[in-house]
Amino acid sequence: MADQRPDWKQRAARLTLETRAFIDGRYVETGAVFDCVNPATGARLGRIAECGLPEVDAAVAAARRAFDHGEWPHMAPRERAGILKRFAALIREHNDELALLETLDMGKPIGDSTTIDAPGAAYCVDWYAEAIDKVPGEVAPVDPKLVGLVTREPIGVVGAIVPWNFPLLMASWKFAPALAAGNTVIVKPSEKSPLSAIRLAALAREAGIPDGVFQVLPGGGATGKALALHHDVDCIAFTGSTQVGKLIAGYAAQSNLKRTWLELGGKSPNIVLPDCPDLKKAARSAAAAIFFNMGEMCTAGSRLLVHRDIRDVFLAELQEAARQWAPGDPLDPATRMGAIVDGVQFDKVMAYIGLAGQDGTRLLAGGKAALPDSGGWFIEPTIIDCPDPAARLCREEIFGPVLSVLTFDTPDDAIRIANDTEYGLAAAVWTSDLATAHRMARRLRAGTVWVNCYDEGGDMNFPFGGFKQSGNGRDKSLHALEKYTELKSTLIRL
Repeated sequence: MADQRPDWKQRAARLTLETRAFIDGRYVETGAVFDCVNPATGARLGRIAECGLPEVDAAVAAARRAFDHGEWPHMAPRERAGILKRFAALIREHNDELALLETLDMGKPIGDSTTIDAPGAAYCVDWYAEAIDKVPGEVAPVDPKLVGLVTREPIGVVGAIVPWNFPLLMASWKFAPALAAGNTVIVKPSEKSPLSAIRLAALAREAGIPDGVFQVLPGGGATGKALALHHDVDCIAFTGSTQVGKLIAGYAAQSNLKRTWLELGGKSPNIVLPDCPDLKKAARSAAAAIFFNMGEMCTAGSRLLVHRDIRDVFLAELQEAARQWAPGDPLDPATRMGAIVDGVQFDKVMAYIGLAGQDGTRLLAGGKAALPDSGGWFIEPTIIDCPDPAARLCREEIFGPVLSVLTFDTPDDAIRIANDTEYGLAAAVWTSDLATAHRMARRLRAGTVWVNCYDEGGDMNFPFGGFKQSGNGRDKSLHALEKYTELKSTLIRL
């Protein structure tokens, strides 16, 4: 029987890219463009429309009209849900095309983009379509002469500024609940990976989403700044670095005090206690926690805390597991780790690796550029021993396949080291003792804590977000709807 698996290189060669912005129901050219580059080869994929202030103003004006005078905010929830379910079905129908765009655009393995990113986006849109007519208001217990209602209303025009590491999935985490709640949405994808969001706009229109309700503005930081400063934008939802998140919050404060929701960085601790139920499994999980998606994850388990009694055995298992993450061609379905998104990020990660040897740190594995003849940006899975938790490698978010290993002696030591960070996005604990698991999970200052696993929970029922400088608000779950609605109290005297 002939091999039925897709030839991704052939598909890539036949692919026609849409490179224009999507404003008020149609694709439009802009005066400026920027290059979109394949990180696996360094070759230019196309020239993308770069949106400046005129395009931002046009998109915001269309979104405002669609919100103030259009039908979308006033549809019955079931009607809005039906359109969103058609949108989800179209994302599924175009799963392979969208996945290929992700892989070409930001270097992730095709095996991940076809099974995680694109299906996850469809699931997210479907989930909020199903949920929106199941979120009731309240009848408040008040004086018998009154009827008191507490209702939620859509917030208005939402600007969604999304990152380059999971372009399609992170965008869906923003636009799906915002659209479901009745808002109009302007998506600003990263200039490093705009292709899937641009393509998504046509699917939204095909699904029946009205003009002005879903728009896409490619561009860099200036585009995002213009959205965040705009007085007719009611809400900004941002995922990205803590440094840029602080700028976004400042722009909102300078303008109209728009609601601002920030999902920011992390330096997540992965704690392995001596009673870990399965060291081999924990080591494989620790490798996946940092090397999946090339380490370009805000939840990456970038700090591995190992108890001294099991350190040597565990590190041997970890180094063996790391060898399974050798970089390869992202279009090869067998590849587990692809390319770094661009040369800027590659140089940043390599500069951090260059710190190995300082502050007592020591390179244990990797540390070199890989596949130099490809023309792209690849880095070996890298493990660095860090005796001092205060070392830069242990404190700063690297956003690459670089794991810092720390040693501790007691659970209290582990908690102290784990919480000694400006971040608080995620954490994990490996133990056979249920009471220990509960106690440590309670003490860890993180928005998500995994026990005897890492990065589980693709289910939309779990809220996602962090403590401290990892941001505010939550993506996913019904809690995300709180970001895109305003509470209203209505009191009626009988």
